[in-house]
Amino acid sequence: MSSSCIEEVSVRDDNWFRIANELLGRAGIRVNGPAASDIQVKNPDFFKRVLQEGSLGLGESYMDGWWDCPRLDIFFTKVLRAGLENQLPHHLKDTLRIAGARLFNLQSKKRAWIVGKEHYDLGNDLFTRMLDPQMQYSCAYWKDAETLDDAQRAKLRLIGEKLQLKPGMRVLDIGCGWGGLAQFMAQHYGVSVVGVTISAEQQKLAQKRCEGLDVDIRLQDYRDLDEQFDRIVSVGMFEHVGPKNYATYFRVVDRNLKPDGIFLLHTIGSKRTDHNVDPWINRYIFPNGCLPSVRQIADASESHFVMEDWHNFGADYDRTLMAWYERFLDAWPEIADNYSERFKRMFSYYLNACAGAFRARDIQLWQVVFSRGIEHGLRVAR
Repeated sequence: MSSSCIEEVSVRDDNWFRIANELLGRAGIRVNGPAASDIQVKNPDFFKRVLQEGSLGLGESYMDGWWDCPRLDIFFTKVLRAGLENQLPHHLKDTLRIAGARLFNLQSKKRAWIVGKEHYDLGNDLFTRMLDPQMQYSCAYWKDAETLDDAQRAKLRLIGEKLQLKPGMRVLDIGCGWGGLAQFMAQHYGVSVVGVTISAEQQKLAQKRCEGLDVDIRLQDYRDLDEQFDRIVSVGMFEHVGPKNYATYFRVVDRNLKPDGIFLLHTIGSKRTDHNVDPWINRYIFPNGCLPSVRQIADASESHFVMEDWHNFGADYDRTLMAWYERFLDAWPEIADNYSERFKRMFSYYLNACAGAFRARDIQLWQVVFSRGIEHGLRVAR
């Protein structure tokens, strides 16, 4: 934006501009500055909109083309490290939504299918191009890897080793996605797998990729499961369970796990215990989601299991998300006819905002291993 436009902003609404500029300055971000993390404002109403609507206004105004930033990931890292999200106003709708999350079960059996339809059913054309060949839509393990494919395979091997899989075992995969983990476990460990998902598109692709293997992919709510398994694993699904259902979730796992079984939970986590989901993410990306805290997982699981191991490799999610973003941009010319330009801005914002949040260590990624108390303990893989 030109200097004359900046002057226009000051003339039209100097107070909104001054407050926003001061806030951003605390994070080392300049309006229309030269750095890659500086924002370029195209609509002078941007400042008022963000200060009145908070996170939702910031994200929606980006989708509307009111502002740009060459490196959104760095912008969000700076914003979160400076704690600016705590200094933005909470819109009345956000307050009511948080109150509703405390009072009502937003992840009931009826509502649980919403996220499947609105996010995971977006289109396999998008996800097959953005993700690795194993279709892993969760954090990769970059310890000894240099490519996304290698890092995701390392994550799958890590899960298999932590579960101590052996041929002939029966494994339950709660929230099986597109079947990559089920396929990997069946092929590399000789186990029988039952996978459940609430996404019809995921089920179709998972069934196709697991054809000929001892894998059963079901379109089913986890709460309806009542069978016996040697091992249970859940990757990137617990974020959709919701605090009202944490106790139920662990009861279901307990009911379905054999006495000497092992359960591995892989989930994004919050460093604080609250119901305060980002309103933009809730509206446009993962409706009705909520990140669990250490305390919430411990409280819900302690009457059922021994916590054998807790592994945090959340910093690896930053690199995973940036790899997805690069692949998303590379694939865009092939899929652009199926989506709008506004969708492209929305999805770019989502991937970069999440990368910035993990880089700032504002959110975490945990793998937690549970048992009922193995006599000599577990030597857990790293």
